[in-house]
Amino acid sequence: MNKPEKLVEEYRNGILECVHFGHIAIVSPEGLKYSVGINDDVMFYRSASKPVQALPVIHMELDKKYGLTEEEVTIMSGSQRCEFVHVEVIESLIKKTCINEEILIMCPTYPLDPLTKEEMLRRNMPPRKIYHNCIGKHIACILLQRELGGYEEEYWKLDSPAQQLIMDFIAQVSEYPREKIKTGVDGCGVPVFAVPLQYIANTFLRLACPELIKDTKLSKTVERNSSLMNKYPRLISGSNAICTLLNEDDNIVAKGGALGVYCFGLRKEKLGVAYKVEDGSYDELPLIAATILEYIKYDSRETIERILKHFPKEIKNDCGKIVGEYVPVFNLEKRGREQ
Repeated sequence: MNKPEKLVEEYRNGILECVHFGHIAIVSPEGLKYSVGINDDVMFYRSASKPVQALPVIHMELDKKYGLTEEEVTIMSGSQRCEFVHVEVIESLIKKTCINEEILIMCPTYPLDPLTKEEMLRRNMPPRKIYHNCIGKHIACILLQRELGGYEEEYWKLDSPAQQLIMDFIAQVSEYPREKIKTGVDGCGVPVFAVPLQYIANTFLRLACPELIKDTKLSKTVERNSSLMNKYPRLISGSNAICTLLNEDDNIVAKGGALGVYCFGLRKEKLGVAYKVEDGSYDELPLIAATILEYIKYDSRETIERILKHFPKEIKNDCGKIVGEYVPVFNLEKRGREQ
Protein backbone atom coordinates (compact mmCIF):
# COMPACT_ATOMS: atom_id res chain seq x y z
CA MET A 1 0.00 0.00 0.00
CA ASN A 2 1.47 3.35 -1.02
CA LYS A 3 1.47 6.31 1.33
CA PRO A 4 0.25 9.73 0.20
CA GLU A 5 2.95 11.79 -1.46
CA LYS A 6 3.71 15.49 -1.53
CA LEU A 7 1.53 17.34 -4.02
CA VAL A 8 1.93 21.03 -3.19
CA GLU A 9 4.19 23.05 -0.91
CA GLU A 10 3.42 26.55 0.36
CA TYR A 11 6.24 29.05 0.84
CA ARG A 12 6.18 32.40 2.63
CA ASN A 13 9.17 34.64 1.91
CA GLY A 14 11.06 31.58 0.68
CA ILE A 15 10.43 29.58 3.85
CA LEU A 16 8.45 26.34 3.64
CA GLU A 17 5.29 26.86 5.68
CA CYS A 18 2.89 24.10 4.68
CA VAL A 19 2.91 20.79 2.80
CA HIS A 20 -0.14 19.15 1.23
CA PHE A 21 0.02 15.38 0.65
CA GLY A 22 -2.33 13.34 -1.47
CA HIS A 23 -3.02 10.88 -4.26
CA ILE A 24 -3.48 11.15 -8.04
CA ALA A 25 -4.80 8.56 -10.48
CA ILE A 26 -4.92 9.03 -14.25
CA VAL A 27 -6.45 6.27 -16.35
CA SER A 28 -6.78 5.50 -20.05
CA PRO A 29 -9.02 2.85 -21.67
CA GLU A 30 -6.17 0.38 -21.08
CA GLY A 31 -6.03 1.03 -17.33
CA LEU A 32 -3.94 3.06 -14.90
CA LYS A 33 -1.54 5.29 -16.85
CA TYR A 34 -0.05 7.68 -14.28
CA SER A 35 -0.23 7.78 -10.51
CA VAL A 36 1.03 9.52 -7.40
CA GLY A 37 0.75 7.80 -4.02
CA ILE A 38 -2.11 5.62 -5.20
CA ASN A 39 -3.35 2.66 -3.18
CA ASP A 40 -6.34 0.34 -3.06
CA ASP A 41 -8.10 2.18 -0.26
CA VAL A 42 -11.59 3.39 -1.09
CA MET A 43 -12.22 7.13 -1.13
CA PHE A 44 -15.47 9.05 -1.12
CA TYR A 45 -16.50 10.77 -4.32
CA ARG A 46 -18.31 13.38 -2.27
CA SER A 47 -20.01 15.73 -4.75
CA ALA A 48 -17.84 14.51 -7.63
CA SER A 49 -20.43 11.76 -8.10
CA LYS A 50 -23.24 14.21 -8.95
CA PRO A 51 -22.88 13.86 -12.75
CA VAL A 52 -23.51 10.12 -12.25
CA GLN A 53 -26.28 10.55 -9.70
CA ALA A 54 -28.16 12.70 -12.22
CA LEU A 55 -27.99 10.10 -14.99
CA PRO A 56 -31.06 8.02 -14.01
CA VAL A 57 -33.30 11.08 -14.46
CA ILE A 58 -32.28 11.32 -18.12
CA HIS A 59 -32.10 7.55 -18.57
CA MET A 60 -35.72 7.18 -17.42
CA GLU A 61 -36.75 10.22 -19.51
CA LEU A 62 -38.09 12.07 -16.48
CA ASP A 63 -36.86 15.30 -18.04
CA LYS A 64 -39.35 14.74 -20.85
CA LYS A 65 -42.10 13.70 -18.45
CA TYR A 66 -41.86 16.99 -16.57
CA GLY A 67 -40.95 19.18 -19.54
CA LEU A 68 -37.61 20.21 -18.08
CA THR A 69 -35.33 22.64 -19.87
CA GLU A 70 -31.67 21.87 -20.55
CA GLU A 71 -30.71 24.22 -17.73
CA GLU A 72 -32.99 22.41 -15.29
CA VAL A 73 -31.43 19.07 -16.22
CA THR A 74 -27.88 20.43 -16.00
CA ILE A 75 -28.27 21.84 -12.52
CA MET A 76 -28.82 18.31 -11.14
CA SER A 77 -25.15 17.53 -11.85
CA GLY A 78 -23.80 20.59 -10.06
CA SER A 79 -22.86 22.03 -6.69
CA GLN A 80 -24.39 25.44 -7.11
CA ARG A 81 -23.15 28.46 -5.22
CA CYS A 82 -26.75 29.62 -5.64
CA GLU A 83 -26.19 32.85 -7.45
CA PHE A 84 -29.48 34.34 -8.62
CA VAL A 85 -29.10 32.58 -11.98
CA HIS A 86 -29.11 29.27 -10.11
CA VAL A 87 -32.02 30.24 -7.88
CA GLU A 88 -34.14 31.06 -10.92
CA VAL A 89 -33.53 27.62 -12.44
CA ILE A 90 -34.09 25.81 -9.14
CA GLU A 91 -37.36 27.59 -8.39
CA SER A 92 -38.64 26.71 -11.87
CA LEU A 93 -37.56 23.09 -11.39
CA ILE A 94 -39.33 22.82 -8.03
CA LYS A 95 -42.50 24.31 -9.51
CA LYS A 96 -42.57 22.04 -12.57
CA THR A 97 -42.02 18.88 -10.57
CA CYS A 98 -44.39 19.84 -7.72
CA ILE A 99 -41.79 18.97 -5.09
CA ASN A 100 -42.65 20.03 -1.55
CA GLU A 101 -39.67 21.97 -0.22
CA GLU A 102 -40.44 20.74 3.29
CA ILE A 103 -39.46 17.13 2.50
CA LEU A 104 -35.91 18.15 1.61
CA ILE A 105 -33.70 16.71 4.34
CA MET A 106 -31.18 19.55 4.68
CA CYS A 107 -31.71 22.58 6.91
CA PRO A 108 -32.59 26.02 5.52
CA THR A 109 -29.51 28.03 4.61
CA TYR A 110 -28.24 30.96 2.58
CA PRO A 111 -26.31 30.64 -0.70
CA LEU A 112 -22.57 29.97 -0.65
CA ASP A 113 -22.07 32.89 -3.03
CA PRO A 114 -21.33 35.84 -0.70
CA LEU A 115 -22.70 38.52 -3.01
CA THR A 116 -26.03 36.72 -3.40
CA LYS A 117 -26.20 36.09 0.33
CA GLU A 118 -25.55 39.76 1.09
CA GLU A 119 -28.24 40.85 -1.35
CA MET A 120 -30.74 38.41 0.18
CA LEU A 121 -29.98 39.73 3.66
CA ARG A 122 -30.48 43.30 2.44
CA ARG A 123 -33.87 42.26 1.08
CA ASN A 124 -34.73 40.50 4.37
CA MET A 125 -35.13 37.22 2.50
CA PRO A 126 -35.18 34.18 4.83
CA PRO A 127 -32.89 31.15 4.45
CA ARG A 128 -34.39 28.31 2.43
CA LYS A 129 -33.57 24.67 1.79
CA ILE A 130 -33.40 25.29 -1.95
CA TYR A 131 -30.36 27.54 -1.45
CA HIS A 132 -28.26 24.54 -0.40
CA ASN A 133 -25.48 23.78 -2.88
CA CYS A 134 -26.68 20.16 -3.23
CA ILE A 135 -30.28 21.05 -4.10
CA GLY A 136 -30.03 19.78 -7.69
CA LYS A 137 -28.99 16.32 -6.55
CA HIS A 138 -31.79 16.18 -3.98
CA ILE A 139 -34.39 17.08 -6.58
CA ALA A 140 -33.06 14.32 -8.84
CA CYS A 141 -33.28 11.80 -5.98
CA ILE A 142 -36.86 12.78 -5.15
CA LEU A 143 -37.94 12.43 -8.78
CA LEU A 144 -36.38 8.97 -8.93
CA GLN A 145 -37.99 7.93 -5.66
CA ARG A 146 -41.38 9.11 -6.92
CA GLU A 147 -41.01 7.29 -10.24
CA LEU A 148 -39.92 4.08 -8.54
CA GLY A 149 -42.89 4.07 -6.19
CA GLY A 150 -41.06 4.84 -2.95
CA TYR A 151 -42.09 7.32 -0.28
CA GLU A 152 -40.75 10.70 -1.37
CA GLU A 153 -39.92 11.62 2.25
CA GLU A 154 -37.49 8.67 2.38
CA TYR A 155 -35.50 9.56 -0.74
CA TRP A 156 -32.36 10.05 1.35
CA LYS A 157 -32.27 6.57 2.88
CA LEU A 158 -29.64 4.15 1.58
CA ASP A 159 -32.17 1.34 1.19
CA SER A 160 -34.62 3.53 -0.76
CA PRO A 161 -35.33 2.65 -4.40
CA ALA A 162 -33.75 5.93 -5.54
CA GLN A 163 -30.43 5.40 -3.76
CA GLN A 164 -30.21 1.75 -4.77
CA LEU A 165 -30.70 2.73 -8.41
CA ILE A 166 -28.05 5.43 -8.10
CA MET A 167 -25.63 2.84 -6.72
CA ASP A 168 -26.31 0.72 -9.81
CA PHE A 169 -25.26 3.64 -11.99
CA ILE A 170 -22.14 4.31 -9.90
CA ALA A 171 -21.11 0.68 -10.43
CA GLN A 172 -21.83 0.75 -14.16
CA VAL A 173 -20.00 3.97 -14.95
CA SER A 174 -17.02 3.35 -12.66
CA GLU A 175 -16.83 -0.36 -13.59
CA TYR A 176 -16.27 -1.14 -9.92
CA PRO A 177 -18.15 -4.16 -8.48
CA ARG A 178 -21.37 -2.98 -6.89
CA GLU A 179 -20.98 -5.26 -3.89
CA LYS A 180 -17.63 -3.64 -3.05
CA ILE A 181 -18.88 -0.04 -3.07
CA LYS A 182 -18.75 1.47 0.41
CA THR A 183 -21.12 4.16 1.64
CA GLY A 184 -21.40 6.92 4.21
CA VAL A 185 -23.63 9.92 4.81
CA ASP A 186 -22.72 13.09 2.91
CA GLY A 187 -22.77 16.58 4.36
CA CYS A 188 -26.19 17.20 2.80
CA GLY A 189 -27.73 14.06 4.33
CA VAL A 190 -27.92 11.61 1.42
CA PRO A 191 -25.66 8.58 0.86
CA VAL A 192 -22.15 9.16 -0.42
CA PHE A 193 -20.21 6.46 -2.24
CA ALA A 194 -16.61 5.29 -1.92
CA VAL A 195 -14.44 3.34 -4.38
CA PRO A 196 -10.66 3.26 -5.02
CA LEU A 197 -9.35 6.48 -6.58
CA GLN A 198 -8.49 4.68 -9.82
CA TYR A 199 -12.18 3.89 -10.28
CA ILE A 200 -13.20 7.48 -9.59
CA ALA A 201 -10.83 8.40 -12.42
CA ASN A 202 -12.41 5.63 -14.48
CA THR A 203 -15.79 7.26 -13.88
CA PHE A 204 -14.62 10.53 -15.40
CA LEU A 205 -12.95 8.79 -18.32
CA ARG A 206 -16.36 7.39 -19.22
CA LEU A 207 -18.19 10.64 -18.54
CA ALA A 208 -15.86 12.27 -21.09
CA CYS A 209 -15.76 9.29 -23.46
CA PRO A 210 -19.18 7.60 -23.27
CA GLU A 211 -18.37 5.53 -26.35
CA LEU A 212 -16.38 3.33 -23.93
CA ILE A 213 -19.63 2.32 -22.22
CA LYS A 214 -20.97 -0.89 -23.76
CA ASP A 215 -24.62 -0.26 -22.87
CA THR A 216 -25.84 1.86 -25.79
CA LYS A 217 -28.67 3.59 -23.93
CA LEU A 218 -26.45 4.43 -20.97
CA SER A 219 -23.75 5.69 -23.33
CA LYS A 220 -26.22 8.08 -24.97
CA THR A 221 -27.46 9.21 -21.56
CA VAL A 222 -23.91 10.03 -20.45
CA GLU A 223 -23.18 11.80 -23.71
CA ARG A 224 -26.18 14.08 -23.30
CA ASN A 225 -25.51 14.89 -19.65
CA SER A 226 -21.83 15.62 -20.20
CA SER A 227 -22.55 17.84 -23.19
CA LEU A 228 -24.99 19.84 -21.06
CA MET A 229 -22.25 20.37 -18.47
CA ASN A 230 -20.16 21.95 -21.21
CA LYS A 231 -23.06 23.97 -22.59
CA TYR A 232 -24.00 25.44 -19.19
CA PRO A 233 -20.77 25.33 -17.15
CA ARG A 234 -21.80 28.07 -14.74
CA LEU A 235 -24.70 25.90 -13.55
CA ILE A 236 -22.23 23.25 -12.33
CA SER A 237 -20.80 25.63 -9.74
CA GLY A 238 -20.66 29.41 -10.12
CA SER A 239 -18.85 32.37 -11.62
CA ASN A 240 -15.11 31.71 -12.09
CA ALA A 241 -15.17 28.50 -10.02
CA ILE A 242 -12.73 25.79 -11.09
CA CYS A 243 -15.60 23.54 -12.27
CA THR A 244 -16.94 26.36 -14.41
CA LEU A 245 -13.52 27.18 -15.88
CA LEU A 246 -12.79 23.56 -16.82
CA ASN A 247 -16.24 22.76 -18.21
CA GLU A 248 -16.00 25.84 -20.45
CA ASP A 249 -13.53 23.72 -22.42
CA ASP A 250 -15.61 21.40 -24.63
CA ASN A 251 -12.91 18.73 -24.34
CA ILE A 252 -13.23 18.46 -20.55
CA VAL A 253 -15.88 17.13 -18.18
CA ALA A 254 -15.08 18.15 -14.59
CA LYS A 255 -16.56 18.02 -11.11
CA GLY A 256 -15.13 18.35 -7.64
CA GLY A 257 -16.17 17.23 -4.19
CA ALA A 258 -15.68 18.30 -0.61
CA LEU A 259 -12.49 17.78 1.39
CA GLY A 260 -9.93 17.86 -1.38
CA VAL A 261 -11.52 15.71 -4.10
CA TYR A 262 -11.30 16.75 -7.74
CA CYS A 263 -11.87 14.93 -11.02
CA PHE A 264 -11.99 15.54 -14.75
CA GLY A 265 -12.05 13.61 -18.01
CA LEU A 266 -10.41 14.52 -21.31
CA ARG A 267 -12.24 13.51 -24.49
CA LYS A 268 -9.58 13.75 -27.18
CA GLU A 269 -6.81 12.34 -24.98
CA LYS A 270 -9.11 9.63 -23.57
CA LEU A 271 -7.94 10.17 -20.00
CA GLY A 272 -9.73 10.19 -16.66
CA VAL A 273 -8.16 12.10 -13.77
CA ALA A 274 -8.98 11.96 -10.06
CA TYR A 275 -7.04 13.30 -7.10
CA LYS A 276 -7.45 13.74 -3.39
CA VAL A 277 -5.63 16.19 -1.12
CA GLU A 278 -5.30 14.34 2.19
CA ASP A 279 -5.88 17.34 4.46
CA GLY A 280 -9.08 18.24 2.63
CA SER A 281 -7.78 21.61 1.48
CA TYR A 282 -9.50 23.22 -1.53
CA ASP A 283 -7.00 25.97 -2.37
CA GLU A 284 -4.56 23.67 -4.15
CA LEU A 285 -7.06 21.87 -6.39
CA PRO A 286 -6.96 24.31 -9.36
CA LEU A 287 -3.15 24.40 -9.38
CA ILE A 288 -2.98 20.61 -9.37
CA ALA A 289 -5.37 20.50 -12.34
CA ALA A 290 -3.29 23.04 -14.27
CA THR A 291 -0.07 21.17 -13.45
CA ILE A 292 -1.50 17.86 -14.67
CA LEU A 293 -2.65 19.49 -17.91
CA GLU A 294 0.81 20.98 -18.41
CA TYR A 295 2.47 17.61 -17.69
CA ILE A 296 0.47 15.80 -20.38
CA LYS A 297 1.15 18.72 -22.76
CA TYR A 298 -2.51 19.60 -23.09
CA ASP A 299 -2.92 21.55 -26.31
CA SER A 300 -5.31 24.21 -25.00
CA ARG A 301 -2.99 26.69 -23.34
CA GLU A 302 -6.01 28.96 -23.02
CA THR A 303 -7.62 26.59 -20.52
CA ILE A 304 -4.48 26.36 -18.40
CA GLU A 305 -4.00 30.13 -18.41
CA ARG A 306 -7.65 30.66 -17.51
CA ILE A 307 -7.16 28.50 -14.41
CA LEU A 308 -3.94 30.25 -13.37
CA LYS A 309 -5.49 33.68 -13.93
CA HIS A 310 -8.27 33.03 -11.43
CA PHE A 311 -6.21 30.79 -9.14
CA PRO A 312 -2.64 32.15 -9.30
CA LYS A 313 0.38 30.46 -7.75
CA GLU A 314 1.13 33.60 -5.75
CA ILE A 315 -0.18 33.87 -2.19
CA LYS A 316 -1.50 37.30 -1.22
CA ASN A 317 -2.19 38.64 2.24
CA ASP A 318 -5.19 40.73 3.31
CA CYS A 319 -3.43 43.85 2.04
CA GLY A 320 -3.24 42.46 -1.48
CA LYS A 321 0.53 42.04 -1.26
CA ILE A 322 2.27 38.93 -2.61
CA VAL A 323 3.86 37.18 0.37
CA GLY A 324 4.45 33.65 -0.89
CA GLU A 325 3.62 31.01 -3.44
CA TYR A 326 2.14 27.57 -4.03
CA VAL A 327 4.63 25.15 -5.61
CA PRO A 328 3.50 21.83 -7.17
CA VAL A 329 6.09 19.17 -6.31
CA PHE A 330 4.61 15.87 -7.51
CA ASN A 331 5.92 13.67 -10.31
CA LEU A 332 3.47 11.49 -12.20
CA GLU A 333 4.69 7.89 -12.22
CA LYS A 334 4.03 5.98 -15.44
CA ARG A 335 2.16 2.75 -14.92
CA GLY A 336 1.10 -0.35 -16.85
CA ARG A 337 1.74 -0.41 -20.58
CA GLU A 338 3.14 3.10 -20.48
CA GLN A 339 6.24 2.01 -18.54
